[in-house]
Amino acid sequence: MTEQEKSSAVVDETRESVETTPQPVNTEKKSKNGAALVLSAVAIAIALAAGIGLYGWGKQQATAQTETSDALATQLTALQKAQESQKAELEGIIKKQAAQLDDANRQQAALAKQLDEVQQKVATISGSDAKTWLLAQADFLVKLAGRKLWSDQDVTTAAALLKSADASLADMNDPSLITARRAITDDIASLSSVAQIDYDGIILKLNQLSNQIDNLRLADNDTDGSPMDSDSSELSSSLSEWRVNLQKSWQNFMDSFITIRRRDDTAVPLLAPNQDVYLRENIRSRLLVAAQAVPRHQEETYRQALDNVSTWVRAYYDTDDAATKAFLEEVDKLSQQNITMDLPETLGSQAILE
Repeated sequence: MTEQEKSSAVVDETRESVETTPQPVNTEKKSKNGAALVLSAVAIAIALAAGIGLYGWGKQQATAQTETSDALATQLTALQKAQESQKAELEGIIKKQAAQLDDANRQQAALAKQLDEVQQKVATISGSDAKTWLLAQADFLVKLAGRKLWSDQDVTTAAALLKSADASLADMNDPSLITARRAITDDIASLSSVAQIDYDGIILKLNQLSNQIDNLRLADNDTDGSPMDSDSSELSSSLSEWRVNLQKSWQNFMDSFITIRRRDDTAVPLLAPNQDVYLRENIRSRLLVAAQAVPRHQEETYRQALDNVSTWVRAYYDTDDAATKAFLEEVDKLSQQNITMDLPETLGSQAILE
């Protein structure tokens, strides 16, 4: 019920109460009738005023409620639109994730299929295939051993490779390979009998000789041979030999300017002998050539370089000096050292495994 309806009901009740008021019977009642009418009119007026006020207040409240309802409806519409937008966005994300999940499932299925194929291939490998691989490995190791043996003259590494090849054949556990294994064993024994050469030791000795060159003493020019004129230069005490003494004095005077001495010049160094600094460096260079020829197994170059060193030292240094003697002894000893090993020409196991 609205406020307007409530006001109308109050007015009707007031009218009914006025209409149902009993009429006075006597004169007193008539005298009081006017006052009652006045009071009734006042009450009616008050009721009307209250009804009008209540009506206006109710209408104002209704208007406010209408505005509030409109605002709430607007907000509700906006919320519904936002909810629909979020719902659509969420549905898009869900669809995208579902598509990605489908792709991942397809990829996983493809990988699982490939894995099954690989497992099937592995399962189909027979024992003969594994033996073939081991046999090929042994053949490769034997060939590599031959390359290390003849190219690098590395006997130790070659023997180790042959042992690895024999181990590969042993893993096959095949009695038919006993011939190949016996050949590998013979090759290993042949390599073990090869005389090893200490290449590093030879190079160290050559370097040591290079450091000792500065300690060598050059030959003394005053004592290096006798003059070509072997006549005695001593003066006679006899006065009758004054002519001879004068001639000898003149000869001694001339000898102080020009002296000719004998020297073995069969091997002349690249630089003049009086330039001792360059001579020492020249000898060092030949020792370096010899040291470089060792790992290359260049036997001729090695010996030629040491022969040059020996010849130059004997020609221009004091061979009676202890340091020079020790130097030459070491050079001669190194010149007799072989820098190439007596290796087998072939490996018996290589031909069998091929």
